[in-house]
Amino acid sequence: MSHSILRLESVRIHPSGTTQEAAMKEAADILVAAGAVTNGYFAAMQQREATVSTYMGNELAIPHGTNETKDTILESGLSLVRYDGGVDWGGEPVSFVVGIAGKGDEHLEILGRIAILFSDEDDLARLKAAATPEELFELVATVNEA
Repeated sequence: MSHSILRLESVRIHPSGTTQEAAMKEAADILVAAGAVTNGYFAAMQQREATVSTYMGNELAIPHGTNETKDTILESGLSLVRYDGGVDWGGEPVSFVVGIAGKGDEHLEILGRIAILFSDEDDLARLKAAATPEELFELVATVNEA
C-alpha cells in the first residue's frame, strides 16, 4: 500500500448523532469522494449489514462491502467519522464509524490495524477527547503505516 489509505479530509467530527443508515451513507460518500470506491459501494455496505452487523464493540462500527461487490472498490481507503450524539447501530451504541474499502485482501490487514486502535480503553478515551478532525487524524494516522 503505497498511498495513504486515510487522509485528513476523510476524517470528520459531528456534535450530533445520526441514524445507522445516514452514518453508512456518509462513510460511503467520503470513500467515493476519496476515489476509493464507486457509487455502488453504499449498496454493498447495506448488503453486508443485512447479513451480519459490522458493530465491533467499543463504540465502533466498520461498515464495508461484501466479497461479491469487490468490483465497486477502486483502491483501498478509509473514512472516519465521530458522532458525539451517538448512533444506534442495530441496538448497539456507536460513536465511531469507520468506512473501509480494501482492495484484494488488504481489508483484513486494515481491519486489524483499526481494531488495535480501538481495543484499548485509554486510546478510546483519547479518540473521544480529540477536539478537531486534525487531532483525531493524528491519533489514527498509524493506519497508514504499512
